[in-house]
Amino acid sequence: MADLEVLLGDFAAECADLEKLVAPLTDAQWRTETPAPGWTIAHQIGHLAWTDEIATVAATDPAEFTRRVTEAGAGVLTMVDDVAAEAAEMAPADLLRRWRAGRDGLIAALRAVPAGTKLPWFGPPMSAASMTTARLMETWAHGQDVADALGVRREPTARLRGIAHIGVRTRDFAYAVRGETPPAEEFRIELTAPDGGLWTWGPETATQRVSGPAVDFCLLVTQRRHPDDLAVRARGAEAVQWLSIAQAFAGPSGSGRTAGQFD
Repeated sequence: MADLEVLLGDFAAECADLEKLVAPLTDAQWRTETPAPGWTIAHQIGHLAWTDEIATVAATDPAEFTRRVTEAGAGVLTMVDDVAAEAAEMAPADLLRRWRAGRDGLIAALRAVPAGTKLPWFGPPMSAASMTTARLMETWAHGQDVADALGVRREPTARLRGIAHIGVRTRDFAYAVRGETPPAEEFRIELTAPDGGLWTWGPETATQRVSGPAVDFCLLVTQRRHPDDLAVRARGAEAVQWLSIAQAFAGPSGSGRTAGQFD
């Protein structure tokens, strides 16, 4: 069973690392375009702030979360872009304070969720531990967009394990959002950790296998790099297909990134 306090600590650390990138920026730099079309750095942080806030609603008042999603109706498909655009209009200092307050509130809310409780979300319901891992994953992924916009190379950390885990666990979801049937066989995943260790999932005897650096796998499942630009390798036709559609995030699949887009 995942240790919620460890996961919350990882989430807080990931947020702190991203804040080190954005806090010193000038107001003009907050308007720097990122690799996500139409999204500036302000859009990225605004998105994270809002998502932390709505996750807090899911953790503290599930009925209210469901009401908001139901009320949004078809607008839920454009909600992510709409709220990011609205947040991007805020003064950067105010947006930064909002993001800090939102994540602090979320950490407190998730810590208070009773064991065994499933929280509603835009994808499948999640435990507090899974929600924390999802927020870690998204903070890291959008942090990559910010780092790319600023030309900064981030050092991989052991926090990637949680992101890789959710990438593995969402294998079947990636097929479901495309209306496809996932493979019946469990895959073997072997990833090289930042410290040189090995992280594994699935049976050793599986015929469908994926291997490579953990950071590359995380970039792939968050669609921050094109598969051709990564050292992730698959053996078996089903594993090869999965790498072309893998996504660790809820909602419809994105357009991803193009091959050769980054050095």
